[in-house]
Amino acid sequence: MGTATKKRRVYGEHFTPIRIFKEFILPEIKDDLYQYVWVDLFAGEGNLILPILELIPNNKRINFFRNHIFLFDVQDEFIEKSIENAIKYGIPPDIAVENIRHMDTIKTYPNFLLNLEFPIYHITNPPYLYIGYIAKNSGTQVYLEYFRGGNEGYQDLYQLGMINDLRKGIPKMIYIIPSNFLFGASVSNKIRDDFLKYNTIKKAIIFEKEIFEYTGTNVAICFFEKKDIPKNEIIFFEGTKINKLIQKRVYTLVPKNHYRAGSEFEKFLDENRSPKPLGINYYLTKMDVEKNKGNFEITVIDANNFNGKEYEKMLIHINKNLYDRIRSNILFIRTVDTGSINGRIGLFKIKDVYNVNGILVTKARYRTHPIQIFLTPPLSTEEQILLKNYFNLILEYFRKKTDSEFMTTYKYSNSEYTRKYLGLSQVKKLIQTFPILILKDNEKDYFNELIIDGNIKELFSFLKMKNGKKELNLWG
Repeated sequence: MGTATKKRRVYGEHFTPIRIFKEFILPEIKDDLYQYVWVDLFAGEGNLILPILELIPNNKRINFFRNHIFLFDVQDEFIEKSIENAIKYGIPPDIAVENIRHMDTIKTYPNFLLNLEFPIYHITNPPYLYIGYIAKNSGTQVYLEYFRGGNEGYQDLYQLGMINDLRKGIPKMIYIIPSNFLFGASVSNKIRDDFLKYNTIKKAIIFEKEIFEYTGTNVAICFFEKKDIPKNEIIFFEGTKINKLIQKRVYTLVPKNHYRAGSEFEKFLDENRSPKPLGINYYLTKMDVEKNKGNFEITVIDANNFNGKEYEKMLIHINKNLYDRIRSNILFIRTVDTGSINGRIGLFKIKDVYNVNGILVTKARYRTHPIQIFLTPPLSTEEQILLKNYFNLILEYFRKKTDSEFMTTYKYSNSEYTRKYLGLSQVKKLIQTFPILILKDNEKDYFNELIIDGNIKELFSFLKMKNGKKELNLWG
């Protein structure tokens, strides 16, 4: 591992290109330059603040810099680089040194900023390091102390930067942060609940393409403003999503959903759980086979052995109980988009895709492998096909409605769309909206017709009736 790569992993640093600042941030602040102190507590080379000087006349730059710009970083080499960059804008070295300082601003906030003539406007691209990564790597474990005391429960270094600003009452902030702040579940629930009670989002630029040189982390530029009165309330803001196209939409963040964006899918799952949900188990494992050896032969694929074109097929010998269980559960979940329209996430018949009866995990279980699903109680083949069609119809509806925002961006590629990952907990919740165990025979036929016709409106109405335990008059 090279020195630069190692440092990026230790510090969680990803430097923002100046073009990003000039295109997306500078137009929003250019009319207020003399009204604020422009601060970056994680400044790197100064790319998010110093280009402001291009809009300041040469004869006013020194005084403007002295009174309106302060930069901080934890690494001496980037302090030196920021000073060099300030000098290029005509700032004398002695003045540059005064306002560009070495400091660990997560650990120690520069409180003197709060007493200056002008209010703080914080523009920053803070470090991103997830606490799970920090705990597992010796080079980063020193940061665990940051997450103790009042910071317990936060999940990433960038969240600590945000909560520090909240505690200091900073009136305006622009953060370039992982878009999991907007779309993540458990990783971001606490920071959203805490931060958005006191601050609102005025707008956001959401990138689904790479903007950093060394990471594909999906990021958003979020424009925050302190509320006049702290309160939990619905937040509306305009977001611009940039991938192969530029799309605009209004996002609605609801407090009871932890202010999570793209929550329409989760709302559907919560409100339409069947009164009698199916039980779901994932994976056929090597241990299952070893515990159920016998004389019944069945063909499976080895999910841990992919040669670049296909999975290796193998014969296993098992007892009748496991044999029947494998053969009677015909579906698998693809949790990751492959990049082609025919390779999108969804439920599929194992036989149709792999021409075998089962999917065996011979080594580690990975959520990105094809995963066989075992249902309780057992469903007939026809009922499982109905489940498959229902699952895929609902999934594609919400992908279109929310631009797949309830999923995790998996990987940037040159595919026809941005590839996504669907969590297994989401798979389970969607399957458990399938009302098969409470449907009468005539209702099953009607339910199937709605799915075949793609009649989402009537399908949702039907689900609401059934989950509300109301009888449906099919002929009324």
